[in-house]
Amino acid sequence: MTQTIAPRVRILVLLFLAVTGALLAGAAPASAHAALTGSDPRQGTVVDKAPAQVSLTFSEPVAVSDDALRVLDPKGERVDKGDPDGASGTTYTVQLLSGLPDGTYTVTYQVVSADSHPVAGAFTFSVGAPSETSVEASAQSPDDGLIGSLYGTGRYLSYAGFAVMVGGAAFVLACWRPGSGVRAVQRLVVSGWLTLTAATLALLLLRGSYTSSGKIGDVFDLTLLSEVLQTKTGAALVSRLLLLAAAALFIAVLFGSAQYQRNDEEKRDLSFGLAVGGTVVAAGLAASWAMSEHASQGIQPGLAMPVDVVHLLAVAAWLGGLTALLVALYRAPADTAVDTAAVQRFSRLAFGSVVALVVTGIYQSWRQLGSWSAFTDTRYGQLLLVKIGLVVAMVGIAYASRRWTARLAEPGAPVTLREEQKETAAAMSATGGGAGQESAGATGTGKAGAGTETTAAASASVSAASADTDTDTDTDTDTDTDTEREKPAAVTGPAEVRSEESGAGAKAGGDSARAAQLARQRAAVATARQKRLRDADPNRFGLRRSVLAEAGTAVVLLAITTVLTQTEPGRTEQEAERAASSSAPSLPSASSAQGTGAVTLNMPFDTGGKNGKGVVTIDLDPARVGGNDMHVYVERTDGKAFDVPELKVALTLSTKDIGPLPVVPDRLATGHLSASGVQIPMAGDWTVEVTVRTSDIDQVTVSKNAQIG
Repeated sequence: MTQTIAPRVRILVLLFLAVTGALLAGAAPASAHAALTGSDPRQGTVVDKAPAQVSLTFSEPVAVSDDALRVLDPKGERVDKGDPDGASGTTYTVQLLSGLPDGTYTVTYQVVSADSHPVAGAFTFSVGAPSETSVEASAQSPDDGLIGSLYGTGRYLSYAGFAVMVGGAAFVLACWRPGSGVRAVQRLVVSGWLTLTAATLALLLLRGSYTSSGKIGDVFDLTLLSEVLQTKTGAALVSRLLLLAAAALFIAVLFGSAQYQRNDEEKRDLSFGLAVGGTVVAAGLAASWAMSEHASQGIQPGLAMPVDVVHLLAVAAWLGGLTALLVALYRAPADTAVDTAAVQRFSRLAFGSVVALVVTGIYQSWRQLGSWSAFTDTRYGQLLLVKIGLVVAMVGIAYASRRWTARLAEPGAPVTLREEQKETAAAMSATGGGAGQESAGATGTGKAGAGTETTAAASASVSAASADTDTDTDTDTDTDTDTEREKPAAVTGPAEVRSEESGAGAKAGGDSARAAQLARQRAAVATARQKRLRDADPNRFGLRRSVLAEAGTAVVLLAITTVLTQTEPGRTEQEAERAASSSAPSLPSASSAQGTGAVTLNMPFDTGGKNGKGVVTIDLDPARVGGNDMHVYVERTDGKAFDVPELKVALTLSTKDIGPLPVVPDRLATGHLSASGVQIPMAGDWTVEVTVRTSDIDQVTVSKNAQIG
């Protein structure tokens, strides 16, 4: 059998790689995150006379507010007039004041892409000749600041709440129906619902400030809130809240049904109805993300949105179900411990979820990246590689969990907790009954017999009830007790009878209380014993440990997923770079480079570690106000080029309190990095700082001054 299966597996792997390569190699242009692809005037250019308007072209349609496009003169005063106008599908213009003097002007923009993400940036152009400007040619990222951090936290909590709520309910409904009566599991699912609801409300309030001013005071601005409600993202958040109301009803029925006894047919009908209703609600909640984010834009949105819904549901079933299993293993009572069959059912559910994740993840990666190089050359691709690595790690841990589950199911494995519970209860019941009979036989007087028999009967009854068994108390003992109580009344007077009865009743009441206390102590001892037996089982301990490791990895995986949803897709990032390169002003030829003022800086460095010595060379061309091309070369002391783990450049003009302006060049070849469109806002004696890191701990910063402009 092994010889037959192995070739099939190899063929499937080869087909998988071939299809993946074809998809990535044959990708068509697409966008799923707006980026500036052109402008008029172009960034860094010098025009002869002041233009009447400024036009910006994006890679996709964007939402533009009244102050989305601004043009500032060298003094920082606004020179635009009127509201921005959408001249065409992706081009937006703003009119300028007439009679603008010569100098360098700064254009800033802050818009919202069609996939709900705010996009901001800035660039400069000059009229007549470049001049000094008090405006820094950079815009604050929408993700910066307190509002950006709060919004990102809200997104993470919403994903976590969705996964816990949907996955926990799926675990109870599909894998472990007795779990609907376990308080710890109930609290887990309800906490997921509360988290998702609170996070959705917070996102709705933060949305207006997040896409505009970024001020904490605008969170409760009703005008901004009304504008948000008219957007696609606002409608998706409101729809999510409405679906959460339906989810609350589903959770109430799911956990409330555990309190009622039903026959098998009623249980099947209820489970079927809950499965259908829960799937519809969960798919609707997942669609509130798919219809307003990356999947709703770019190529094939009609296919991408259903695929994204399946992807989110698979994530929730796997990660949320894993969390529910972890809670069940650690927090479930001893008498309702999760059994091996439930773990095996979840194992099959998790396997199906992973298969769905792989299939949908391949398609999404193709849409968002488009090429193999985007895996390493873009931030989105790098984060995706980290996510893939975490998924592979989780699959490996899940394999270990399956092995522990298989050991639990082996015939020689220790008995289950429910069997241990029944055995303990039977032993306790037998002990209590024997004590009662022995006391009844040894009793010589009616009062003593009544007290002893009552104690034994109460002890046996409470012990049997606490152990959830069907053991009944001895009715003969109760009858004998009543007969013994009647005997003294036949030979004594009325007063003595009342005194005897009063004393016997008080003593019986005290003995009954002591019996109940004794029964509670016995039940606590039995529960503690069962817990020790459960924890001492090496197979169950190994399963709990592997599931805990899997859940810890899932927390990090969910955080990476949240960051991915806020990151510009690799395909769009590369398209924006190509568009910026094609729209950049033409540079002088090599023969005339002598008169352009190009700057070359050579800076030796020594990080102090192994292979930490070298020389970094920076070429800045044309080294003037506006856009510049920067090339960075890293060589060893022997002149051989080599790569370093990290290299960053910063430009500072101390006399005007400008900077540091960060520049992160991209790798072109071994020891060669470059950055295009590096904006220099004004002329002066600039300090160029280069930070070189050659290992995890060895790093140094070197600098030189250069006259630019």
